[in-house]
Amino acid sequence: MNSNFVLKPEAVAFTSAGSKSEILDLVANTFARAWDLDPAIVLEQLEEREKLGSTGFGRGVAIPHARFPGLSRPVAAVIKLAKPVDFDAADGLPVDLVFGLLSPENCGATHLHALAAVSRMMRDDRMHDALSDAPNVEALYSLVTNVTDRDAA
Repeated sequence: MNSNFVLKPEAVAFTSAGSKSEILDLVANTFARAWDLDPAIVLEQLEEREKLGSTGFGRGVAIPHARFPGLSRPVAAVIKLAKPVDFDAADGLPVDLVFGLLSPENCGATHLHALAAVSRMMRDDRMHDALSDAPNVEALYSLVTNVTDRDAA
């Protein structure tokens, strides 16, 4: 798959949320379902990271992330929201694409490389537009995995 993170089809969702806290809860539950993790611990880790500053990337994208004990490599979750939600992003725009990332607790630069890979993908205008226009979870998963597979080659 990708040399920077792993994404499973079960970790991709279309959903609605009305607040930043609901988004973080959705991300935690998506990770829990896809990666067999404790959703309360995932949520706690994500909220701790948010206390340091919003992970609202800008351009309608949030990248909530944290380090998590017990993982062997970074794992991802992608959620497309039905309507944009305020996430305290640096550019002030609400988010409708959420790319969650959990990395091993003591992974050093691995976490930064995974974040950089997500950031590059979200800055690409064509990719950003394609993800925003994705009609279903299958298309969203395919877009992310195709670009990450291509970039890994």
